[in-house]
Amino acid sequence: MRALRSHSILRSVSLVLALLTVPAGAGWSATVEVYYAPEDAPLDRLTALYGHAKRYLYVAVYGLTSPRAVEAMVAAKKRGVDVRLITDRQRTEDDRQRAALHALHLAGIPILINEHDGLMHLKQVVIDDEINTSGSMNHTTSGNHYNDERLDVMTDHAISVKAREKFLALWNDHSRYRAWDEH
Repeated sequence: MRALRSHSILRSVSLVLALLTVPAGAGWSATVEVYYAPEDAPLDRLTALYGHAKRYLYVAVYGLTSPRAVEAMVAAKKRGVDVRLITDRQRTEDDRQRAALHALHLAGIPILINEHDGLMHLKQVVIDDEINTSGSMNHTTSGNHYNDERLDVMTDHAISVKAREKFLALWNDHSRYRAWDEH
C-alpha cells in the first residue's frame, strides 16, 4: 500500500514539475479561426486580410486563378507591401493561372515556381509576422464557392514567424525553386 501511495505521489510531483518547465501560455496564445468552403467563402476572408498587410505578404499556393486574389495582391504591392508568390510549375500550364501570374508579374510581384519532382501543394499565407493561414483551399473561385475546402487563420506572432522562416527558406532554395518566366 505504501509503495502504491509513494508511486502515486511521485507521478503527481513529476507532472507538476513537467508543467512548470513550460512557460505560461507558451504556444497557447494563438487564436485560430476556421472557415469552410463553400458556406464561409474563405477566399473572401483571406483577400480582406491582404488589405491589412503593412510590411509583407508571402503567399505559397498551388492554384491561383481568382481575379479577386490577384487584385488584392496587386493592391498590397501598390501600398508598398513586399509581396511574393511561390507556386507550382505544372499549374503554370493552365491558361487562367498563367493570366493571373502575368498580372502579378506586371505589377512587379516576384514569382517563384518549383523545380523539384514533387508538386508544390503548400497553401500558406504569412502577413507581417502576425497572421498566417493554412488549409486545403487554393486561391480560386472554385476553392471559394464550390469545393469542400478549409482555411485556418492563425493570429500568433511565434507561429507566424516560423511560417515566414519556412517561406523564406523555400524562397532562398535555388536548387528547388526558380523565377517564373512567362515565355
